[in-house]
Amino acid sequence: MRGITDQGRKIQERLGFRIGDRGTHSSRTIMLAELRLLLNTLPPDAPKRAHFDAIIRDNILGKRTVSTREYSARRLSEMYGLDPSIPLYRAMRFFWTADNEGRPLLAFLCAFARDPLLRLTAPAILSTRQGETVTTERIEAELAPAVEGRFNQSILNKVARNAASSWTQSGHLTGRAHKVRSHPVATPANAAFAIFIGYLEGKRAQRLFDTVWVKLLDRPLEHVVQLVVDASRRGLLVYKSAGGVIDILFPDLLTQEEQELIREQG
Repeated sequence: MRGITDQGRKIQERLGFRIGDRGTHSSRTIMLAELRLLLNTLPPDAPKRAHFDAIIRDNILGKRTVSTREYSARRLSEMYGLDPSIPLYRAMRFFWTADNEGRPLLAFLCAFARDPLLRLTAPAILSTRQGETVTTERIEAELAPAVEGRFNQSILNKVARNAASSWTQSGHLTGRAHKVRSHPVATPANAAFAIFIGYLEGKRAQRLFDTVWVKLLDRPLEHVVQLVVDASRRGLLVYKSAGGVIDILFPDLLTQEEQELIREQG
């Protein structure tokens, strides 16, 4: 997302991405357990106000005070959008309903698109081989030059610890105090969502398989292609391949206006 124009930034934010210096991982993780409770309570087309009412008024997350309910609502909104008018959240919600096993990675993909701080930690994780240890210090070392002294040591450490927890919730790491690189569960719905996020960025054809979103699936390319084919068979997207030319569409997930916005940024 570097080098993006002001117009491109506005379009990407309209589509659901969050760009800039701030990120929710300075205070929270991807909050997977809370997200599960929330989405299990509400229908996919519930408006943003209903999400906030469920958290604050109905206290479905079981928080002790109104202030902690409000805080949780704000952080979940930052991380996911919680608004079906946002294409990124709408798609995540669609795939969430279609797939139970892949929900941790669905949540992580959405959070990764919406939290600049989480994105900055990716090299520390993705460059680590399976079975190797990933320390908080290693994540901090990746973060420090990227944030250019904006955080003191205490906040930097907190971001690194929160990020390590989020990468564990997604399945890229395992363990509690001792984090080890592992493979997350990757399903057809995960692959479809990863491709969809690249589609929102304006990628098309083979370029859809060469994005950080697909890298987060942590699978060889041929496996990702098979997952996308399986997703097409399940009606999660439209996949066509003929004569070496690939065409992928999401006819049920985007409005005409959103399609035009995507073309405009391209």
